[in-house]
Amino acid sequence: MNFFRRHTTITQGQAAERYATRWLKQQGLQLITQNYHGRRGEIDSIMLDGNDLVFIEVRYRQASSFSTAIASVDRAKQQRIIHTAQQFLASHSRYHDYPCRFDVVALQGQADGHTVAVDWIKDAFQ
Repeated sequence: MNFFRRHTTITQGQAAERYATRWLKQQGLQLITQNYHGRRGEIDSIMLDGNDLVFIEVRYRQASSFSTAIASVDRAKQQRIIHTAQQFLASHSRYHDYPCRFDVVALQGQADGHTVAVDWIKDAFQ
């Protein structure tokens, strides 16, 4: 699992999102879309967990010496995700009646990708 071998922050983030999506699929979630862009932000993944529509934010930290990946999803980031989720629901009427939740998948690991810890926080914020 050398998904962190890239040298730029952008490619590390994209690799982390791919890793998280594969991991969530292994947990039984079904992918609807990735990298959904709205006017005020982006949602990394939108998936179905049974009958729940899940908006997922993926965070990666190589080490937790400064701040945890979960702590980096501050109130402003949460508001951007919520607003973008509302835009998604407005333009995808088939999901209007689905219960929704916001999850955070925090990945922490070494740069070589050999040690990766996954922390999946369901219903991380509302």
